[in-house]
Amino acid sequence: MRKLVEQLPTLTAYFFVLLFMYASVSKILDFENFQVQIAQSPILTAYAGVLSYAVISIELLIVILLLIPRLRPAGLFFSLGIMTSFTAYIYMILHYSESVPCSCGGILEKMDWDEHLFFNLVCVLLAVIALICIYHNQQKNRYKAYIILCATILTSSFVVILLYISSEYTIKKENNFTRRFLIHPLIEDKVLQLDNEHYYFAGNNTLNVFLGNKSTPLALTSTDNLFNALQTMHIYPDQTDHTYTNLQLRVKDSDYYLYDGSVPVIYKGKLTGPAARTISYNEVYFNQLVVIDSSTFAVRIRSSKTGEYELGLLSLNSHPKFTLHDQLLEKQIDGIFDADGQLVTDLKSQRITYMYAYRNQFLVMNDQLQLKKFKTIDTISRAQVEPVTLADGSTKLKSRPQKVNAALAANGPFLFNQSHLMGKHESKDRWKSSTIVDIYRTDKQEYTGSFYLDRIDNKPVSQIMVTDQYLYAIAGRKLIRYRYRTSNVKYFTAGEAENLNKE
Repeated sequence: MRKLVEQLPTLTAYFFVLLFMYASVSKILDFENFQVQIAQSPILTAYAGVLSYAVISIELLIVILLLIPRLRPAGLFFSLGIMTSFTAYIYMILHYSESVPCSCGGILEKMDWDEHLFFNLVCVLLAVIALICIYHNQQKNRYKAYIILCATILTSSFVVILLYISSEYTIKKENNFTRRFLIHPLIEDKVLQLDNEHYYFAGNNTLNVFLGNKSTPLALTSTDNLFNALQTMHIYPDQTDHTYTNLQLRVKDSDYYLYDGSVPVIYKGKLTGPAARTISYNEVYFNQLVVIDSSTFAVRIRSSKTGEYELGLLSLNSHPKFTLHDQLLEKQIDGIFDADGQLVTDLKSQRITYMYAYRNQFLVMNDQLQLKKFKTIDTISRAQVEPVTLADGSTKLKSRPQKVNAALAANGPFLFNQSHLMGKHESKDRWKSSTIVDIYRTDKQEYTGSFYLDRIDNKPVSQIMVTDQYLYAIAGRKLIRYRYRTSNVKYFTAGEAENLNKE
């Protein structure tokens, strides 16, 4: 027994040498992936750059200390500290994290998180026993060593807690462009073949998903909850002598709306029949429209006075019918390209969102266009556009701008934004093979997380639509339906609509 007590510190040291040598070499050989793994951690996201180097350096330092007999106690203290940190990290992942990432990889790749926790606890216990064996006969240094031992455990745990608190603040408040990925939030459920690549989402209700088509604008396509086939209804407006340039469809409840802001005209019809009657003609020219209710629409116009984009309300039962809200969109350069973006609405809460295309900001409004401003996680606060005015008076961009935000979808308090920017420590290969979607709250300034949507038949996802049951996507000639993993439902489902007060 006494011999075992004498040999245990040495055996423990050799165990940690093997463990940390293998772990550090594995990280070095696959360093980019290691950085990505830390960056995707829901706890350490904001410090992926520093920690990726620090962890490897500490592990190699521990190996050196453990291989030198007179420095072996220091090596065991360092081993205790880092294993305590790993244990605290895993405990917080399991009990306090919003999502649980994949396995750490390397030597522990085949373990789940509970097994990781058990393994690390054994390593911590082994380091404690080895240190007790070293100092139990040293009357002069024993109590001092025990104090250091306890301090090591407490300090290591406290550091992880501080990193978690600081990372949470940085990710959600300080707009540091580091994404937090939800781990496998979606499961591909069903796929339908489309006959061309010009479809877009027109809306949904409890029974069906509806698609419009840019190449056949008078056709409303739908599929029911079984998601087995597509049905198409051809629409017949009561007036067809207009010169259309951009006919589009939107569905709300039991009605569909056919409109073209360049005419300008809005038709309305029932989903049960193809006849569409004119409900608005020549009221206001617009280039975007969202449906608020059967007689109220939020629109984006280009002002005839300033030439800039502006938002307004078209209320068919009011007088005047159109109300301009020219203070909503913020001009930075020209009021056109720098203010470009997408207008969407959540049909249940009637919350309206405008996402700027070239800067890290979106506007959230209620049905009266009362405003709140929010930011996305990227750092481009000023649109990187260079407009030039030609001799004929037209305005064009001098060069291709850096686009920040693309297609948009809303469901209750959640906003789903297809981003064009790659964040810190993200895999370039993964980025090229996928579309990335960032989730934000529209009732408060909060970034919820991100996820990838893989290309389908080498075609990127061009549009998404989110409901409480499914996420739908269009990629090339495919309509895909995804269902939510049980652990991630809270990031997609609307819950109860929340009121938006004026800022």
